Amino acid sequence: MRVVIQQSYESMSKWAAHYLVQHINEHGSQKPFVLGLPTGSTPLGMYRELISLCKAGKVSFKNVITFNMDEYVGLPPEHEQSYHRFMWDNLFSHIDIDPKNVHILNGMASDLQKECAAYEKAICDAGGVDLFIGGLGADGHIAFNEPGSSLSSRTRIKTLTRDTKKANARFFGGDPDKVPTQALTVGVGTIMDAYEVMILVSGTEKARALKHGIEMGVNHMWTISCIQLHPKAVIVCDEDATNELRVATVRYFKEIEAPNLINWNLD
Repeated sequence: MRVVIQQSYESMSKWAAHYLVQHINEHGSQKPFVLGLPTGSTPLGMYRELISLCKAGKVSFKNVITFNMDEYVGLPPEHEQSYHRFMWDNLFSHIDIDPKNVHILNGMASDLQKECAAYEKAICDAGGVDLFIGGLGADGHIAFNEPGSSLSSRTRIKTLTRDTKKANARFFGGDPDKVPTQALTVGVGTIMDAYEVMILVSGTEKARALKHGIEMGVNHMWTISCIQLHPKAVIVCDEDATNELRVATVRYFKEIEAPNLINWNLD
């Protein structure tokens, strides 16, 4: 597992964006690049940089297929807090992606179990995910795989914890009771099936979760820890997120990643 530590949220976001762009540009045009994407506040900086790079002609999303991680149950796509709306407002409307290549779970589906099964099949039909990008919850969850989730879980309906609803209340006028109780989410196993996984982590409130993801054992109470088992995983974080890591751990990853940090073009 790689851990790339950047000084700030801004530099972390730029590094992640350029890393993704390099992957897309090196992929070629014989088959689409299949990309898994997150929502929430953490990826916003990366999305802004991707928009700038696309408008500057440094990358095209015409040959990219996307699969988002999750969606709230009971929110229509046009709802201002739905993840459909989030993705179109913050990324898709500003890049050259083909709308038919965008996949987001439908939280309004009449048969939610069938919707989840169809999503898994769509990922499989696309040839699997080349790079799955995710964020990290303060309790260690990735996507909406809350503490206690099976590490082999697939796309399914998930009941959100009170802590998750409190964390997301800022998008619902500060009221946790307005946050939907359930969501559709890709499973831990779905994420782990990707060829590569990149997790974005920012802020001191994520420091404990990051420690469990890097320094502690694999544990379903901290689903981030599963990526220790992934053959090609990278965590991109800012300095604040490393506050609970051992000094030796931070020094080790900064040393081995130093050539990548020096040579990466963020201009």
